[in-house]
Amino acid sequence: QVRLVESGGGLVQAGNSLRLSCAASGLTFSNYAMAWFRQAPGKEREFVAAISRGGVGTGYADSVKGRFTISRDNTKNTVSLQMNSLQPEDTAVYYCAASRSWSKTEADFTSWGLGTQVTVSS
Repeated sequence: QVRLVESGGGLVQAGNSLRLSCAASGLTFSNYAMAWFRQAPGKEREFVAAISRGGVGTGYADSVKGRFTISRDNTKNTVSLQMNSLQPEDTAVYYCAASRSWSKTEADFTSWGLGTQVTVSS
């Protein structure tokens, strides 16, 4: 059974940083592309960042490009999201997700964590 568990969320002031982590189990981690999505109150879930199975390829939403960095450690079965220069509009529940193929599309991700709340105050 695949399990993805996010951690690292919290309340921060605008301009500060947070680092989210996702621990994966129940899958051959290196066979999966990984991604972060987020859902703000009253809005649909949206793509944030993705990383290829080997970690060489990455992709970002325009709204976070240059501020967020996704990385993975296939020896520890973890994927992380370093978030710098956080803004109030980054407030959302952040979800870790796994896909057998490279994608930025929510429907392609077959396994999801329960999410971690990130709140950015102005």
